[in-house]
Formats: sequence, C-alpha cells, structure tokens
Amino acid sequence: MRLTTKSRFAVNAMIDVALREHRGPVTLSAIGARQKISLSYLEQMFSKLRRCGLVESSRGPGGGYTLARKATEISVADIILAVDEQAAQDAFGAGESRRKDAEAQKMTSELWDALSNRMVEYMQSISLRVLVDEQRAKGFEIEAGPALKRRAPAAVAPKARPTTVSAPNSVFALGKYLQLKG
Repeated sequence: MRLTTKSRFAVNAMIDVALREHRGPVTLSAIGARQKISLSYLEQMFSKLRRCGLVESSRGPGGGYTLARKATEISVADIILAVDEQAAQDAFGAGESRRKDAEAQKMTSELWDALSNRMVEYMQSISLRVLVDEQRAKGFEIEAGPALKRRAPAAVAPKARPTTVSAPNSVFALGKYLQLKG
C-alpha cells in the first residue's frame, strides 16, 4: 500500500470537516484555503469520498460537506482507499499479480503483501475521531465563524413636515409682496 500526497490531503480534509461538524456543512473553498489545496482537486477528492459514503453534500447557500457517518465509524483506511485507486489495488489483490511475475519477485512478494496488509489493518484501527481528538488535545481551536450580519432595526424617522415658504416663488409674486410691504 502506498501513501500518496492525495491520501494525505484527503485525510487532512476529512479532519477539517470533522473538526467543524457541529457548525454545519463545510465548503470546499474554506477547506482549500485552510489546507492550501486547489478547489478543483478537492472537488475530485470529495466526489470520490461521497461515492464511498464518507461525506454528504448539500447545495445552496449554507451548503457544503458533512460527514455521512460518525467520525468513530470512519477509519483512515476508509479515506485513503476511497480517494487513491492505486492504494486500493495494492491493498486488495495486487499481490496476486505480483506472484505471477518473475521468479525474483516471487521471493519477496509475500513480504510486501504481508506488509501491505499490516498497514491496512493499522490504518483501519485509527478512526477519524481519534485524529480529531488528537488535534484538540494539541490545542487546535476552530476559528471564529464569520459574524452574521444582522440588520439594525430601521430607525423610525419622524415624518418630514411640509415646508412652508413665506418667500415669493416668482418675480410676479415678489412684485406683489413688495407692493404690499411698501
């Protein structure tokens, strides 16, 4: 079983979602910004995670991804095998094809198969919850969410009184006004 950058990114992204699960769906753009992973790469990765039943998506404003199962029910192996086809091939049955290879490879194929099996077993024993708890034990704190912009209640402005102008509004009215005053 190979541990690739894709596998590492997937585990980090799933930890990110699990850390924020109580806040609702997490957007891929937010994960990408925090984990320094491109949005298109995350879209491909989360598509595979969703197909394997590890995350659920919701659309629209406030949408994003949430865990499809409890964090205690998702193992590191589940995440890696969901996103990395090569790792899945290595973990399940690639040893059979190696045994059919040259005689020199036959001598070590059992060793590599056993090692791959042990790695899968070990990763199956580590749940996403354990990784989240480790992050919290190290003092990781979730950043404050964006403050919800609430509209201030509209101030009730007093109705404007119609203005009354005592000055004349034309030259003719000014003439009459001056005649009356004079």
